[in-house]
Amino acid sequence: MQENDASAETAGGEPESRARRYESALARIDDGQFVRAVETLDALITESGGDADTYYSRGVAHMSSGNYRQAGSDFLRAAALDRGFLSAYKNLGFVQLTMGREEDALKTLGRALEIDPEFVDAYCLLGDVHLDLGEYDKARAMIEKALELDPDGADPHCKMAMYHLSMGDFSGLRKEYDILLTLDPSLASQIGGLFFSGDE
Repeated sequence: MQENDASAETAGGEPESRARRYESALARIDDGQFVRAVETLDALITESGGDADTYYSRGVAHMSSGNYRQAGSDFLRAAALDRGFLSAYKNLGFVQLTMGREEDALKTLGRALEIDPEFVDAYCLLGDVHLDLGEYDKARAMIEKALELDPDGADPHCKMAMYHLSMGDFSGLRKEYDILLTLDPSLASQIGGLFFSGDE
């Protein structure tokens, strides 16, 4: 892996291919090297313009390092370049929610559901948005829809656990915790460590 991304060269002195440099950026995101990943993706965009995947990946790097404004801009650009890019809409909605822009998040996730009415991740995130707004009935409806579409999905069950927690319903929380023990033991252990440790 080369150290100088903007002018990366192979051992023979030839410039690395765009595809190889892009893969290098993705590997750096996986390794938590977000600043270096952004540097590589910046160079690729500057040199030949960005496609939806490049902007999306740069958005992931920015989001992972807490640069939500830049991340939102990149996810928006990715969605503009590829109107069916569901993950870009989902991550844009997450960024908007994180920044306290719940109404924008509702619109973004609504657009994702216009593209795919069975997009489970959008329903899960809409549950978070409505919880943040104090709209508990709407939150539950969104999470129940996610569970209807993906009854064995860990994320919908985790969202339902958080819904029960927000309502002070520890019986419901325990039920979801027990389900998650089978679906995703690591996630269940996080919940159990916070709320159920020592009661077994």
